Amino acid sequence: MTGIPTTRHYIDGAFVEPHSPARIAVVNPATEEPVAEVAAGDDVDVDRAVAAARRAFPAFAATRPAERVALLRRIADVFEARRDELASAVTTEMGSPPWLAREMQTGSSIVYFRSAADVLERFAFDEPRGETLVTHEPIGVAALITPWNWPLNQIVTKLGPALAAGCTVVLKPSELSPLSALLLAEVLDEAGVPPGVFNLVNGTGPTVGAALSAHPDVDMVSFTGSTRAGIAIARAAADTVKRVHQELGGKSANVVLPDADLDLAVTDGVRRCFINSGQSCIAPTRMLVHRDQLDEVLARATAVAAAVVVGDPTRPETTMGPVAGAAQFAKIQGMIETGIAEGARLVVGGPGRPEGLNRGFYVRPTIFADVTPAMTIAREEIFGPVLSVMTYADEDEAVAIANDSLYGLAGYVHSRDLAHARAVARRIRAGRIFLNDPFFDFEAPFGGYKRSGNGRELGVHGLMEFLEVKAILGYDRGAGA
Repeated sequence: MTGIPTTRHYIDGAFVEPHSPARIAVVNPATEEPVAEVAAGDDVDVDRAVAAARRAFPAFAATRPAERVALLRRIADVFEARRDELASAVTTEMGSPPWLAREMQTGSSIVYFRSAADVLERFAFDEPRGETLVTHEPIGVAALITPWNWPLNQIVTKLGPALAAGCTVVLKPSELSPLSALLLAEVLDEAGVPPGVFNLVNGTGPTVGAALSAHPDVDMVSFTGSTRAGIAIARAAADTVKRVHQELGGKSANVVLPDADLDLAVTDGVRRCFINSGQSCIAPTRMLVHRDQLDEVLARATAVAAAVVVGDPTRPETTMGPVAGAAQFAKIQGMIETGIAEGARLVVGGPGRPEGLNRGFYVRPTIFADVTPAMTIAREEIFGPVLSVMTYADEDEAVAIANDSLYGLAGYVHSRDLAHARAVARRIRAGRIFLNDPFFDFEAPFGGYKRSGNGRELGVHGLMEFLEVKAILGYDRGAGA
């Protein structure tokens, strides 16, 4: 893309030439055409970036919280001023319709920077407890390894609290969606982030991600992505006993109780499943409905799916663009074929591209019924616009099905009786539960149970992921007398 220094890394406050001439093509998934190349970083680039972050850490860690609050708010202001550029980059690299790129992909990032500043402003780094002082200190150099599906959002949910804590950072964005990350580096530079505090190395997970995970001068890895990659990162990090924070896969259940407002529950569930072309880790991809209400639910779900307009993201009528690339397209097609082969009933959509779309990684919004808990599409994360509708006989069975998963990232409960919804929410083993399509809380902790990862992002819990806890005994001698 014009103006973005795509073939360089950002290290120690400047865009620098990479060690190797190797490049990675960035493909627009709406057209299947290359739109840019980015540098394919290697171990040498990682060493340079980590060394810069290590040099910058003592001074940045020593800054007053008020200084970091001001920095985060400057970043948010510059980000907002360049929002259209950032949104355009997301549309190019992800195929996101402009409304989605602007309102959700970039809009949420602005809020998260400001939220990190607000949390930092309120946070008490020192806690006197009798004669002992419990204090919180930045962990050090943090490696951030981020996914392609929400490219800016998933960077900022890590970067905001890392900077708030006083950590220095080396970012490896996804090689599928690196353009917006390079623009973000320009934003941070313009906002006055000191040299070495933020560094960016493009490249692949097996090269750059692995080097960061194993690097002895990296104190922490914060990763969002697949469970498979998360396991590899944890193994690579084990030899240096660094902290590893992981936000991994999900297969979230949407429990629609018999007394739910079906218009709200089904519309909310289908839209959340299909947003961002289904490429969201917290998507409610399993809709659990009472068996007596199945036909009524499917009629509503079919109507919601029929309103989805798949196509060229630059056209104003489009509500769903393509999925991120050829590999993801092939995976989703395989999962749809598997659902049919295993006996699920195809209600909407199915294999292949939508009618009239012969180029681009477009997927037909798909709904299956008669899905059983043992089926592949009920157990594995598809990461596409595919919804499995499952039935239950009673509430206990609904909860059992919801919890019958290797994952535990999110859950959804719909009931007109809020007390009832609350009670069911407490029974679901997942890190975030949504009741009746609530207003979004940008400081609510986010993370999962089981194979959905460990640790939390956002709010005070997200800040504490980047802090060490130190107890100083005898700090206030006589205070406990």
